[in-house]
Amino acid sequence: MADTPMILHVEDNFENRVLIRRLLQSENYQVIEAENAAQALSLVETINPPNLILMDINMPDMDGYSLTNLIKEKPGYASVPIVAITANVMRGDREKVLQAGCDGYIEKPINVDTFLDQLSEFLKL
Repeated sequence: MADTPMILHVEDNFENRVLIRRLLQSENYQVIEAENAAQALSLVETINPPNLILMDINMPDMDGYSLTNLIKEKPGYASVPIVAITANVMRGDREKVLQAGCDGYIEKPINVDTFLDQLSEFLKL
């Protein structure tokens, strides 16, 4: 499993986690999930930095903007790409995501036909 890319997926919606887990596992990615910011921060303290973090922006305990900032400050995490997956698609939302420290932006609902291709540009293997 050492050569298997690891992706941390932070998402409060169960159905969204299942869909993305299935897509990622179909390509043999190792998936670690957090259903809220508190779980994500706990994982960041205990796991090796993943190859990629997928970040929901709208979560009940802390938004993805704040969580991204906290994760990027952790040792070993500054260079881990974080890609926002969000339903926030109004003018300026993409810029807000990038200003918060995310490296990319994917709109919800995700397109299952192009999702893995979108991720491949962010994976630093």
